[in-house]
Amino acid sequence: MSVRPTLLAVLLAATPALAADTYVVDKVHSDAVFTIRHLMSRVTGRFGDFSGTIHIDREKPENSSVEFAIQAATIDTNVPDRDKHLRSADFFDAEKNPQITFKSSKMKATGKDTYDVTGTFTMRGVSKEITLPVTVLGEMKDGRGTPKIGFETSTTLNRKDYGVSWNRALDAGGYILGDEVKVTITLEAGKKTEPAPAAK
Repeated sequence: MSVRPTLLAVLLAATPALAADTYVVDKVHSDAVFTIRHLMSRVTGRFGDFSGTIHIDREKPENSSVEFAIQAATIDTNVPDRDKHLRSADFFDAEKNPQITFKSSKMKATGKDTYDVTGTFTMRGVSKEITLPVTVLGEMKDGRGTPKIGFETSTTLNRKDYGVSWNRALDAGGYILGDEVKVTITLEAGKKTEPAPAAK
């Protein structure tokens, strides 16, 4: 990755003695949201349970990486019957495919605090390489002094590419649901600290 003097450079300067830092997603202050067309409008939903780890390599920032996992069964569109259908084999088939995952393979700086993060995205048992445009939202310490960092990505996926193909034809032509799904993930992650050594 071509490293510019952006946030990664600031991180490097902040802790030069460390080779790498690990940040863990703070689920309480993060969100995983999707939007899909329904007839002439749009339906929005979110996932209630997910986790992620970001490794920032201080010596070679191009080796930094991210892993993220969503629990498919925690889908929530605020309509229980619809959510039950979305968990079924018509859509996410959550019982057989409990997780939606992304594991990065490379990073490339594209501007000030923006990166293309390429990796393997897996949903409903189908894996494809995709590139996510990621924006670094900032970095600071929280009230307890824990270093925090924020990220956001937004992309559009074709659900049929991953076997999520259920639909219903309309008498007047067309279908109830669109094929494209906009996904927006906003993450706040806290730096993982090593536990203090036990007293002897």
